[in-house]
Amino acid sequence: MPDKPDLGADPSLLLVDDDEPFLKRLAKAMEKRGFSVETAESVAAGKAIATARPPAYAVCDLRLGDGNGLDVVEAIRERRPDARIVVLTGYGAIATAVAAVKIGATDYLSKPADATDITNALLARSDTLPPPPENPMSADRVRWEHIQRVYELCDRNVSETARRLNMHRRTLQRILAKRSPR
Repeated sequence: MPDKPDLGADPSLLLVDDDEPFLKRLAKAMEKRGFSVETAESVAAGKAIATARPPAYAVCDLRLGDGNGLDVVEAIRERRPDARIVVLTGYGAIATAVAAVKIGATDYLSKPADATDITNALLARSDTLPPPPENPMSADRVRWEHIQRVYELCDRNVSETARRLNMHRRTLQRILAKRSPR
């Protein structure tokens, strides 16, 4: 059984994810760590809980069936500016990580993340640097992430993105059509 971390005076935790088996497993694991857990499977349910009972901690999936998890992050931030919020996603990209942190998330983790990773992210002190990654991104992945970020900043306009990256539009289209490198 994991050690119970110091959660402070308010151990309330909101978990928002539309993957029900994952949500149940994570809720059970976080309860064992001492959190007082509430769960939601949609943006609407997450925002309702965030409005009625703003949690001290939150873990929110980025892509939910009824919208974007960042809407829940915003709702929590409005009611509880000191909340520690971790955004989870199976679609890790630097552009979405930046958006999550700008909107008020404390940290950003790619799935699959286990309860220990999530707890560490929730309780991390902002003045301490995280350890270097075990498996850093490859140069190809960094390039792909940069292209994706510029593409998003150009409102998904291929011609404008190609112009800004100084590459041929068809080359960019081929890159965008491929899956991300590991």
